[in-house]
Amino acid sequence: MTLTVQEVPIEYASVTWPHAALFIEKAIPYCNGDFTIDQLKLLVLTGQNLMLVVTDEKGVIHGAGTVAFINNPNDRVAMVTTAGGRLITGTEEFSQMCFILGQRGATKIQSFVRPSMAKLLKKHGFSEVATLVEVKL
Repeated sequence: MTLTVQEVPIEYASVTWPHAALFIEKAIPYCNGDFTIDQLKLLVLTGQNLMLVVTDEKGVIHGAGTVAFINNPNDRVAMVTTAGGRLITGTEEFSQMCFILGQRGATKIQSFVRPSMAKLLKKHGFSEVATLVEVKL
């Protein structure tokens, strides 16, 4: 099976959302309460987050994710805020995602992940750069 990573243009986000949300929603428990699925939908539908889908030859979605862009002085960071699905972390899929994010001006990809995902992403050249700590005020 050949999988293709695609950017969902904002004009198709509302019709794609119900299908992609099945995968995105599975990542919400790992977002530390930063947003709900409804808030993330609003971010996608207003263009504040980019939605990516991974489809097969028949157009069936096998995974989806969202990306926020952060402009820092030295880099435009593509912050992967959610990702879910099966068979979507292969070398070819990662390469396609990098191309899409690079077309959007990204010079770096980051994401907050669980230790198991950090281990998996090392095969794509990711490295652990910090430990996130927080306290609610």
